[in-house]
Amino acid sequence: MIELDSVHKRYPAPHGSGWFDAVHPTSLHIRAGEVFGLIGHSGAGKSTLLRLINLLERPDGGTVRVGDEVLTALDAAGLRKARQHMGMVFQQFNLMANRTVAGNVAFPLEIAGWSKADIQTRVAECLEVVGLEHRAQHYPAQLSGGQKQRVGIARALAPNPKVILADEPTSALDPQTTRNVLECLESINTRFGVTIVIVTHEMRVVRTLCHRAAVMDQGHVVEIADVRDGEFRMQSPQALALLAEEA
Repeated sequence: MIELDSVHKRYPAPHGSGWFDAVHPTSLHIRAGEVFGLIGHSGAGKSTLLRLINLLERPDGGTVRVGDEVLTALDAAGLRKARQHMGMVFQQFNLMANRTVAGNVAFPLEIAGWSKADIQTRVAECLEVVGLEHRAQHYPAQLSGGQKQRVGIARALAPNPKVILADEPTSALDPQTTRNVLECLESINTRFGVTIVIVTHEMRVVRTLCHRAAVMDQGHVVEIADVRDGEFRMQSPQALALLAEEA
């Protein structure tokens, strides 16, 4: 479903002191229908790598393919159309305060030109999936953090995406709310076969949700491993350090 071939990204270093390589040349294949984790310490490059998938950050080199389309070869109009098949879930929710829950979920469908009747039906379906149908006419300020994140998930799901990209979606949540959000993502993956890529710094998130995970450190993918029965089979020092912190 997702193929990254030698993608890399650099930024100007502070104080004009050269360049900082956020992601070194990286090749990665993510299978259709799997939940794939990107894990590492803060500054490891995982969020930048995630944003290279939908070109919210354009790579300085390499190619990105999602489904049958090479995103790095598309013009602006083609990229906007391709992004309609990719949902994004943000760490800080990014909900519009002046729109109701239903209005937030409807927004990407309005942008895509859906009819009002189809939007109404799809919004109801997505809110049922995340268990918030009773909150449709509430505003974000009236919701808990976990409810806001589930609205964000419903919004990402609304256009029937092939891929959902989730950037630290549970880092601002307490443990019980985190479990609820992860169960919601797992249900979406199971019911609809949506490929999910999730960024996290918590091993427990990967154990709970992911089929495979890549450990990142200083802009490099240092290890990729399966997650079987909630257990990692990882050997890199970076992965072992994350496990030790969790313990």
